[in-house]
Amino acid sequence: MSKTNFSIVKYLFTAIILLVMVSCVKHPDSPGFEYVDDMFRSQAIEAYIDYGLVGDKTNDSLKNSLSARKPVSGTIAYNVNKKISQTNMPFNYGSSENERIRAGEEVLLPSHYFSSSELQKENIAEGKRLYGLFCAHCHGDKGNGDGKVITVGGYPAAPPAYNTLKDRKPGSVFHTITHGKNAMGPHASQLNKDERWKVAMYVRTMQFDGDLNLEELISGNLEEK
Repeated sequence: MSKTNFSIVKYLFTAIILLVMVSCVKHPDSPGFEYVDDMFRSQAIEAYIDYGLVGDKTNDSLKNSLSARKPVSGTIAYNVNKKISQTNMPFNYGSSENERIRAGEEVLLPSHYFSSSELQKENIAEGKRLYGLFCAHCHGDKGNGDGKVITVGGYPAAPPAYNTLKDRKPGSVFHTITHGKNAMGPHASQLNKDERWKVAMYVRTMQFDGDLNLEELISGNLEEK
């Protein structure tokens, strides 16, 4: 190796050593010198990040401002000490048969689903549409347990007809849709709570051959109040 090349290597090695040294700091929480910090730190505001500390510098104006944004308008707060509409409250029931029975007695169809005849018709119509998409293939168009999966697919476990299950109240039907029962799997990931209530409404009309059984629903909600 020539003297010139040796000098270049020596200077290059020295520069690398110095670069490593200045990149290290004593502070235990510091990642050292960042050459491309925009690749390491998100440029978008993220929740629960203390933006008062950026790199090794503290910014008091950022430290005293919110990093977690306020919930958008319409967000539903949950407080166990307050009564909340059962449309949106957490459904704290297990998947067992005893829990299904308990839900049938304790969980009521929210009154705003049937507070007027117009709303009843709209919600039942939407429940019928959803039923056709998610339920009719097994339970049948009329709820007689004769869907195509049973009659054509030859599936051996035919579900019972709805008009033989008048004791299954809307809360119980909602529980079954949420958690599933026997061969029926849970549908909570396919149908949100509002949709499950509408399907339960439509199922209730099939249980009573077209009647929603309003007397039961109204009296139940009056007792709850």
